[in-house]
Amino acid sequence: MLVWNDLEVDEKIKIYDKGVQMASREGLYEMLVSYRTGDMWAPKIEATEALKAELAYFVDCIQNSETPFNDGIAGLRVVRMLEAAEESFSRKGEAVYA
Repeated sequence: MLVWNDLEVDEKIKIYDKGVQMASREGLYEMLVSYRTGDMWAPKIEATEALKAELAYFVDCIQNSETPFNDGIAGLRVVRMLEAAEESFSRKGEAVYA
């Protein structure tokens, strides 16, 4: 689990080692759930404004004739994933492929 808190000065990102495993018994309608909790890690993040860093990256890509990793194609993939997640949610968790 990842938690982002932009208001925090020192630990903007916290990564928690948590998980859940689900298994069902054959022939029964009940679901068995097992929770796991572990450590928390807060990586050091440079104190810079995100928009300033993004703009510098964009300018650098233009100056060096490079394609940014977050181009329009990447944006389209994100939109398709979000649409598939929404459709899956409306179908009560059924797998949907984008």
